[in-house]
Amino acid sequence: MDSCLYPALRANGKSVTTIEGLSKDGRLDRLQQAVLDHHALQCGFCTPGFIMSAKALLDKNPHPTREEVKVAIAGNLCRCTGYEQLIEAILDAAGRE
Repeated sequence: MDSCLYPALRANGKSVTTIEGLSKDGRLDRLQQAVLDHHALQCGFCTPGFIMSAKALLDKNPHPTREEVKVAIAGNLCRCTGYEQLIEAILDAAGRE
C-alpha cells in the first residue's frame, strides 16, 4: 500500500515493514542485493517504493512473470535508469529463494 495515502491511525496495532526492516543482521534482503548486483537504480530517491512494491509482489507470488513484475512496479517512477535492469533484478531475486 502507498504509505503516503494511508492514515497512520489505521496502522495502529498492525505490523508495518519499511525498507529498513528488510535487512537482517546487517545483511541485505535478497531483493535489495539483486537490485544492487544489477545496478538497477541510481540516485536512490525511488528505491524504497520500487523495492517495497517488488517485495509485496514476491510475498504473494514468489515466481512472477516479467509482465507481473511490470504491473507490480507500475505505480513507481524512475527518471534515472529506466526499468529493464530493475525488472531483471526482481526476476533474479525471485530465483534466489
